[in-house]
Amino acid sequence: MRNRLKDLRAGRGWTQADLGERLGVSRQAIIAIESDKHDPSLDLAYRIAALFGEPVETIFENPHA
Repeated sequence: MRNRLKDLRAGRGWTQADLGERLGVSRQAIIAIESDKHDPSLDLAYRIAALFGEPVETIFENPHA
């Protein structure tokens, strides 16, 4: 699943560790999501969207849809 997480995080000046701390996940989880190696759970995707104040659909894109 493609996503804009890295751009959104960098736009806030946050490190991967900063974002992980805000979301209650590890820095490694953020790295995996940003590099499209791991899709976040639905719960985590909604928490990410809420944190950035954007709809889930504008952050995550299903390339197979």
